[in-house]
Amino acid sequence: MKKLLSIMLSAFLYMSVTSCGEADSSSTANSSNNTDIQAVNSEKADRSSPDGKILVAYFSLAGEQYEVGVIEKGNTEIVAEMIAETVGADTFKIESTEEYPTTYDGLLDISKKEQNDPPQIANTVDNISDYDTIFLGYPIWWGDTPTIIKVFLQSYDLSGKTIIPFCTHGGSGLSGTDKTISELCPDSTIGESLAIRGSTAQNDRDSTKESVTKWLEETGYGV
Repeated sequence: MKKLLSIMLSAFLYMSVTSCGEADSSSTANSSNNTDIQAVNSEKADRSSPDGKILVAYFSLAGEQYEVGVIEKGNTEIVAEMIAETVGADTFKIESTEEYPTTYDGLLDISKKEQNDPPQIANTVDNISDYDTIFLGYPIWWGDTPTIIKVFLQSYDLSGKTIIPFCTHGGSGLSGTDKTISELCPDSTIGESLAIRGSTAQNDRDSTKESVTKWLEETGYGV
C-alpha cells in the first residue's frame, strides 16, 4: 500500500511544472500578474473571527535567491514570522532530510528534480490535532508549490481545519497554488491567500508588515 501511494504521489507531482519566489525563474514568471501584493478570495474562505489554536507552517530557504542575491533569511520565513507575531501563533519550519543547494542554479535543478522524486520531511508536527487554523507558507517554484509542501499536506489528516496559504514569488503571484492546496485538502477550508514579491519581503520589511497586517485584519485574524 505504501509503495502504491508513493507511485500515485509521484505521478501527481510530475504533472505540475512551469516558474521559480525563493528560486523564481524569471523566464517563466507570469508578467501579467507582477504586483507586489495579491490577496485572493477563495470560494471556501471563512471570514468569521477565528477560534482555536493557530500554527504557522512554512518552507523557506536562505542562500542565493532570485532577485535578492545571497540572503541570510528566506523571504517566506520573514513573512511567516510577521504572521506568527501578529496572531500569536506557534511556528513550524518544514525541512527536508536532504540539504538544499545554496546556489540559485543548483536550487533550480533540485526543485525540478523533486517533481519526480519527492523529498522526505525531516521533522513532524506531533500535535497537529491541536491546531484549528494553519497558515501555510512557501515560495513559488516552477509555477507551483514546492513538492515538499505537497508532501507535508499529505502527511497529516487536516480534515475540518482551516488552511490559509501565503507565498513569496518573483512575479507570478499565487500562480493558482491555493487551488492546488484545495485539491490536496478537499475536507479543509481554504482561507483568503496572500502573495508577496520576494524582493519586497526581503528589502522592504515595513511595507511587507503593513500588507500582512492589513490582510490579517481583512480576514478576521488581525489584533
